[in-house]
Amino acid sequence: MTDKRELSEQDICTQYVLPALLKSGWDVSKQVREQVYFTDGRIYVKRNQTRRGKGKKADYILYYKPNIPIAVIEAKKNIYPVGHGMQQALNYADILDLPVAFSSNGDSFLEHDKSGFSSLIERELSLDNFPTPDQLWQKYKKFKQIETPEAEEIATFDYFFDPKGRQPRYYQQIAINRTVEAMSTTGYAYAKGQDRFLLVMATGSGKTYTAFQIIYRLWKNGIKKRVLFLADRQSLISQTKRGDFKHFKNKMTVIKNKNIDTAFEIYLVLYQGLVNYDENADAYREFSPEFFDLIIVDECHRGSAAEDSKWREILEYFSSATQIGLTATPKETKEVSNVEYFADPIYTYSLKQGIDDGFLAPYKVIRVGLNVDLEGYRPETGKRDKSGDFIEDRVYNLKDFDRNLVIDDRTKAVAKRVMEFLRETDVYAKTIIFCVDTEHAERMRQAIANEAGDLVRENYKYVMRITGEDKEGKLELDNFINPEERYPVIATTSKLMTTGVDAQTCKLIVLDSNIRSMTEFKQIIGRGTRINELFDKQFFTIMDFRNVTDLFSDRAFDGDPVMIKEVGENEPFTPENITGDITEEIIDHETGERVNFEENHEIPENTKPTIIDGGEITTEKQVKVYIAGVNVAILNERIQYLNDDGDLVTTSLRDYTKQNLLREFSSLDEFLTRWNQADKKSALIAELREQDIILEDLQKDIKKDLDLFDLICHIAWDRPPLTRKERAENVRKRDYFTKYGSQVRAVLDALLAKYATDGIENIEELSVLKLEPLKQLGSPGEIVQLFGGKSQYVSALQELKSELYHVAA
Repeated sequence: MTDKRELSEQDICTQYVLPALLKSGWDVSKQVREQVYFTDGRIYVKRNQTRRGKGKKADYILYYKPNIPIAVIEAKKNIYPVGHGMQQALNYADILDLPVAFSSNGDSFLEHDKSGFSSLIERELSLDNFPTPDQLWQKYKKFKQIETPEAEEIATFDYFFDPKGRQPRYYQQIAINRTVEAMSTTGYAYAKGQDRFLLVMATGSGKTYTAFQIIYRLWKNGIKKRVLFLADRQSLISQTKRGDFKHFKNKMTVIKNKNIDTAFEIYLVLYQGLVNYDENADAYREFSPEFFDLIIVDECHRGSAAEDSKWREILEYFSSATQIGLTATPKETKEVSNVEYFADPIYTYSLKQGIDDGFLAPYKVIRVGLNVDLEGYRPETGKRDKSGDFIEDRVYNLKDFDRNLVIDDRTKAVAKRVMEFLRETDVYAKTIIFCVDTEHAERMRQAIANEAGDLVRENYKYVMRITGEDKEGKLELDNFINPEERYPVIATTSKLMTTGVDAQTCKLIVLDSNIRSMTEFKQIIGRGTRINELFDKQFFTIMDFRNVTDLFSDRAFDGDPVMIKEVGENEPFTPENITGDITEEIIDHETGERVNFEENHEIPENTKPTIIDGGEITTEKQVKVYIAGVNVAILNERIQYLNDDGDLVTTSLRDYTKQNLLREFSSLDEFLTRWNQADKKSALIAELREQDIILEDLQKDIKKDLDLFDLICHIAWDRPPLTRKERAENVRKRDYFTKYGSQVRAVLDALLAKYATDGIENIEELSVLKLEPLKQLGSPGEIVQLFGGKSQYVSALQELKSELYHVAA
């Protein structure tokens, strides 16, 4: 007989834990889920690669009903004590909102009970005495304060079970259950006389699907017979009707043109569709105040948050209805408070949680500092605007640009940088550019159209202004958010797309508006947080022209980026410097192990169960001054990165590169040895790029055609550098060519010329023989035969490289 101490963890589950559950009356097919992933695993990003980390996996999750998890079990090998898995079980129980956690080593169970059902928090149970489903259900009810048969009936209402197999994620399940349980007469909220609830869920985490399941459970069982779903964007209503709410079929209607029909049970409507801003004609008054039993307020941080708003009047009119507010960003200011109206959130699922769980996309930040933004702009004496008027002599800065003062050259500079980025990544990547106002959005559209001329000629909808007052643009919003529609690719906007736009494949968000509201900032970031792996959307980039991302340092922000990079003067966007990750190695948060970006990670099947200050658009007309002929350029560059202690460090690119080089090479001698031993210098340079040593950036900064070899020696060890041209001339002076015939000498001289202009990596491949000036000497095959064959050509090339770095020997 096998010694129990030699069994694997899986053997302990199969031979001891599962039989104990069966003996206690658990239905394995309906109440027990084994080896279940309840998160997808965080997406880690390094350069242009992404890898999924390991998701959180419970050995067992126990359910009273399919929609009600009540306990978690963690099993460990028998070599460990019975409580060895308890801390992991408690962590999972806390995440899953469960009252009871168990640990087992195959000898017995250790139970941790935080329900308050008994005075003993932990106790050891034999394998024959595992609690029955009803016993754990009693603890769950105690934990949730479900005290009457009526309350229990409400709490156990079924979900809508999608025939396609879609089920709520764990956090959606918590939000649904907490809300439904609170509707009972003895629920912890109703017991306090509370009939308003707030759910805070990060953008992209499925608030509307969660709302649908809440409504369905209460409506299907007759607790809430008539439901009003309020939103403030037509796109939200359209998405909701054809999306999650489609299962209500003919019981649902959308109120249009203020036409009220009381024959339906589920109503979708814009706030604006119920008010005329004339008390005697408000459409919502055609309903009796008691008509609705339940009101869902989507994006409740907007108009309904203000106590004196017209939208708030709707909620007060239907005050007898239970009201649930949904938002990713509850608004809390001196004048406006979601919490004051709805009370503290009944559940919160943050952006950070969503990214850590792998349900939301991580993101990188590129901060672009224009000279007029960082230094301010003071017009030169006698400077006139486009109308011929003198410009007031003062220093203008970011709070003025595009609001009081319009610098055409600045708009063009922003558009140019955006298109440079897209041309280096994906010119068809869905992009949203947030502008100061609709007029700025139109100018930005024009500037992008000029920078993307070839793409706009292909289809004029490549870039479109999508704002509240633009009919043609708004008609294209559905196409913009549809992953299967290519056009529009770029949307310029002001406020319209800050909220409620389900842009699943948005890969670039450009900030060129003075956003200082944390609420608005989080909403804007939320436009990119959705993941769509089918269309290769696993992370996104924020390009910041206005220092908006300073808000990352605010304690109210809860989802930091994986990279922040500031680009400098004349620095082009290359795949390396726009996707490079400054972390030496990336550690999986769940396993504590290094993430291997060389391996594919298959996700288990069961993983899938002014400053303007934000605010509303003002109707106040702004007087703008328009000028041209201003020198606008990228000013300086800095690198920002998280050090080993998690602190954000700012340093120069030169110092950052030196630091990484000295970490890679312990001495100059070590570098010289590795360089000279490398058959292909390009391979060593590629290795350095993998360690985030991007030398090309410094080449442009120094503005000399230095060989990468000299650049490394100069930066890391202060050696005097030679340009590529100087190295080539030194080889010619040593005249080592004389041992070859005239035709071979011509080839070697042409290779030297190619090296002097383009660098060592560009002469190491045979493909160089197809380029000028080499191709004038014959075809690649003919040139190789001049040396006597390929091996002789490669040998001569190696000798040439040795001569180039003769001083390094």
